[in-house]
Amino acid sequence: MSVVVMSMGAYDEEEHERRERKNSSVDISEDDDRTAYHGSVEYDSGNSTEALLDQFEEIKAGK
Repeated sequence: MSVVVMSMGAYDEEEHERRERKNSSVDISEDDDRTAYHGSVEYDSGNSTEALLDQFEEIKAGK
């Protein structure tokens, strides 16, 4: 009787090759199409550029 002992993290070439084969053979079925998004997006920047620059200058001045 022989016992093979592998330490934690030991390299297993067969396992590595098995995982490579598994990862390289991805099966994409017909029902895996991306779902189209229907809707709208709104963007509100809030303050004008000038107001933001004024606020920045106030912060820099320590007010």
